[in-house]
Amino acid sequence: MSTQREWTNNAIRKIEADYQRSADTHLIKLDLPCIAGIDLYLKDESTHPTGSLKHRLARSLFLYALSNGWVGPETTIIESSSGSTAVSEAYFARLLGLPFIAVVPQKTARKKIEQIEFYGGQAHFVERSDQIYAESRRLAKELNGHYMDQFTYAERATDWRGNNNIADSIFNQMKLEDHPIPEWIVMSPGTGGTSATIGRFIRFQQHNTKLCVVDPEHSVFFDYYQTGDTALTSDTGSKIEGIGRPRVEPSFISGVVDEMRKVPDAASVTTAQWLEAKLGRKVGASTGTNVYGALQLASEMKQRGETGSIVTLLCDSGERYLDTYYNPTWVAENIGDIAPYQAKLEEFEALGCI
Repeated sequence: MSTQREWTNNAIRKIEADYQRSADTHLIKLDLPCIAGIDLYLKDESTHPTGSLKHRLARSLFLYALSNGWVGPETTIIESSSGSTAVSEAYFARLLGLPFIAVVPQKTARKKIEQIEFYGGQAHFVERSDQIYAESRRLAKELNGHYMDQFTYAERATDWRGNNNIADSIFNQMKLEDHPIPEWIVMSPGTGGTSATIGRFIRFQQHNTKLCVVDPEHSVFFDYYQTGDTALTSDTGSKIEGIGRPRVEPSFISGVVDEMRKVPDAASVTTAQWLEAKLGRKVGASTGTNVYGALQLASEMKQRGETGSIVTLLCDSGERYLDTYYNPTWVAENIGDIAPYQAKLEEFEALGCI
C-alpha cells in the first residue's frame, strides 16, 4: 500500500474516531403555553465540539475530499466562509495536521476569527462577501492547495439516506413525543446543504413532514425559489452571519423545499434576544431567523385549530456575537429599530399569534 493511501486511511480513521467520541446533540422542547397543543423543538447544534451546525458539514466535507483523493499529507485547505464553517474546518485540519486558510468577509465577527486561529487556522480577509469565491480559488491555485468549496459540495458530501445525518437524528429523538412526526421542520440556508439533506430524507422516508426554509434579508435564495432564476445576485451581503447568500449556491436544492419565507433582520435579532429568557443562554441571530419562522407557522396552525409539532435548529451560541447582535449600539446602527418586533413577540406570548 502506498504512503499516500496509508495517510488517507489514517486521516479517515481519525475523523471517524472523533465522531465516535461525540454524543448526539440535544432536542430542546420550548415551554410556550400560548400555543397549547403545538409543540416547538430546537435541535441544539451549538453543543458540537466547534460550537455550531457547521461541525457536521465540515466533517462530511473532509471525508468527501479524502475519499476523492483531493487531500494529502501536505495539502493546504482553503475555504470560503463567513465564520462557522471555517471554525469547524480549522478543527479538522488541525486534527489531520494540515494548514488551513479561511477566506472571510472583513465584517466577520471577531470571536469567530479568534476561534479559527485557536484551531491553528488563518483568516484571509476580503472586502465583500461576494469576493470569497474567486479569492479562494486563487489561493488554492497559488498554494497548490485544495479549495473545499462548501457552497458546491455541501449537498453531495452528506449521506442523506444514511443513519448519521441531522434529519435521521431529529426523527429518532422525536419518537416518544406527543406528535412524533413533525408537521414542519424549519431552517435557514447558508450553503443549502442541510436543507437538501433534511428535504431528501423526509421524502426518502415517506414522511408527511413539510420543510419550510426561512431566508434573511439581502439573500437571493427566496427570490430564486419564486422565480427559478439561477443568475440572481445581490450586492449586499447578509447581516445574519452564517445564512443568506449573494448568489444562488449550487448546493441549494429548491425542489425539496415545501415553503419559503423571508424574515426581516430585525425579527431575527429580536427573536434571538427573546430566546435568551426561554433558554437561559444566548443564541446566534440565525437561530432567531429559524424560530421566528417557526412561530409564524405555529400561529397559523393555532388559527386553523390544528395541533402537532414543529422542529427547528439552534445553529450556534450567541456568545460569538456579543459585539454585534447583543450590542445595542451595533444593532441600532446595522439592523435598525427592533421595538416593533419586541411588541410582536409580546403579543405572541399573550395570544399565540404573530
